[in-house]
Amino acid sequence: MTDTHKNSPGNPSAGSSESPAEAARRLRAQIRRHNALYFQEDRPEIPDDAYDRLLRELEELEKAHPELAKGSPTAEVAPPPAGRALNEVIHDTPMLSLDKALSVQEILDFEDRVKRFLGSNELFGFYTMPKFDGLAVELNYDKKTLILASTRGDGRRGEDITQNVRTIDDIPKTLGPGAPEGPLFVRGEVYMEKDEFSRLNEEREEMGLSIFANPRNAAAGSLRQLDPTVTQQRNLKFFSYGLSDPKMAQAETYGELMKNLGHWGFPVEASKASKVNFNLAEALAVFRDLEAGRDSLPFEVDGLVITLNDLGLWDRLGATSRAPRYAVAAKFKPRAAKTRVLNIEIQVGRTGALTPVAFMEPVMVSGVRVAQATLHNEDELKRKDVRVGDFVILQRAGDVIPEIVEVDLEKRPVGLIPFVFPKACPICGTPSVRKEGEAVSRCPNRSCPAQIEARLIHFAHKNALDIDGLGQKVAAQLLSNNLVKLPTDLFKLTVQDLKSLPRFGEKSALKLIEGIDQARTKALWRFVNALSIRHVGERVSQVLADNFDSLAALSSATNDQLQAINDIGPEVAKSLLDFFQSPLNHHFLADLMDPALVNPTKTPPQAEGNLSDKRFVLTGTLKSMTRAEAKARVQAKGGRVLSAVSKETDYVVAGEASGSKLTNAQKLNLTILDEEAFLKLLG
Repeated sequence: MTDTHKNSPGNPSAGSSESPAEAARRLRAQIRRHNALYFQEDRPEIPDDAYDRLLRELEELEKAHPELAKGSPTAEVAPPPAGRALNEVIHDTPMLSLDKALSVQEILDFEDRVKRFLGSNELFGFYTMPKFDGLAVELNYDKKTLILASTRGDGRRGEDITQNVRTIDDIPKTLGPGAPEGPLFVRGEVYMEKDEFSRLNEEREEMGLSIFANPRNAAAGSLRQLDPTVTQQRNLKFFSYGLSDPKMAQAETYGELMKNLGHWGFPVEASKASKVNFNLAEALAVFRDLEAGRDSLPFEVDGLVITLNDLGLWDRLGATSRAPRYAVAAKFKPRAAKTRVLNIEIQVGRTGALTPVAFMEPVMVSGVRVAQATLHNEDELKRKDVRVGDFVILQRAGDVIPEIVEVDLEKRPVGLIPFVFPKACPICGTPSVRKEGEAVSRCPNRSCPAQIEARLIHFAHKNALDIDGLGQKVAAQLLSNNLVKLPTDLFKLTVQDLKSLPRFGEKSALKLIEGIDQARTKALWRFVNALSIRHVGERVSQVLADNFDSLAALSSATNDQLQAINDIGPEVAKSLLDFFQSPLNHHFLADLMDPALVNPTKTPPQAEGNLSDKRFVLTGTLKSMTRAEAKARVQAKGGRVLSAVSKETDYVVAGEASGSKLTNAQKLNLTILDEEAFLKLLG
């Protein structure tokens, strides 16, 4: 990694003129910069393992030269919050970090340190739990009622996020039977599931916004919003893992503490990795199993927390200024790969966004063959300085999105030139535009062939009109043969038109025409989403369809009418008005409002499926499909998938490790489906 230093920590001058003091200053500057990016700005530039190596190098240097340790970031939990409008909260008991073990030997060293400190050779019992990749928070309850929520911050000072936390379904607002009446400080992790992370990033890319690097940053950015309604839309989750004062748990062991938290109404992680292990050998077996099977979890984990189970030993062991001595975070090996960049191309999206994409020699990352990765925008490309011919470190952000982490500068061939971002659209030549405050450059020409093709593909996408058989190749054929100029020209095609195209026979032509005919009466929200309006994705389309009876009504809505709708802010309203008032869209909109061509329905017709108007809530992990696939199948049958359980919910689908949603469903006597019943309902 380019941020690490190669010299021996105890003797940094080996092969270098750098003194120990100079090495310490360099490492501190790098670590503090990366701390600020990670904790304050939620946009890390290097992966966790590269950061861990920097920190370890500084720790080893300070061991060899104790005089350099004063005021070091190795003694800090995190930098204090900076530049935020959220109110400051002082933690009564510091929220510490965890020491990390980067190898099996370091896990064994942890137990040896405990034995030396206690002066004992006894076999200890440990409690293991996945190390969630989220944001640590503290919840303050009084008389069993949530009164305050805060981030960890620097361990002593956090930020008040109470209003945002109240939007998270998993977090109880009132505690259940047996919970202490007096002040109770519960600690846990707010996180985002992988499916939600993918959905959010897809929506942000549609809106021309920068995407989140991983689920942890998505959760942190969502939780630290100044507007709670934004947090509510992000579908965050929560696991509790402890108390500021374990004595309040009325327990003798950590395992009992976790059980009590569950009884009081808090979700606790309940996979095979969360259990009491009699010795460290069993804990190591859990570590290996979790590392091998972490892809099957619905949330991202980067290690296993190994904690002494006996709470009585916690007081005896105490803590350093940074971390407790009774626990360690055993980190997994990074899932990354190295490959070479063959080319960088600028792709033009349906809203005109110019996106640099790196094409690479194919490589396997987390079990998936990856050959290309987005570089997002001009600023990101310049920051990483990726050049054609470079060797790069590649990972899948949150195990989903291929991402270039950094360039291996030591392997950079001599003479590679920096990539120059174009000032004009590479397809139509129109000068690009980058608005103030935006990261994305755009082609403003809506007649640009690349935009037209991208809009046509989106028009037929499964989250829009879902026209089977109309992919990129068919779209390109229709456009190049002048059979389609606007997406609505699809509704004017005939079988004879399609049969004139290469590789189109009677059967394939009939199938595509049948798919187009079925799209004519799809749900209104699908038509709204198909319009390719900036800032209007699937969720906003559904909100608009809930508030307007037709495209004609939506097209004539005023700014005040739009902004009176929950979830529609000034930016979305302006984008809608610009779209419907633009002369460039006149013919397109006229076709969409022609009942002879299309007839959008307010709600999905019964013909779309047997689940019309049925409301579903999904919880836990399904074996046969991902959360996103389950949602798509429900919607394909005419149903709706909601994020929260209420008395209006028709079905709660409960997979493995279901959380508080299942509990709430049971309290409301709702219909609960296991996976087998759910599949039967889907047919």
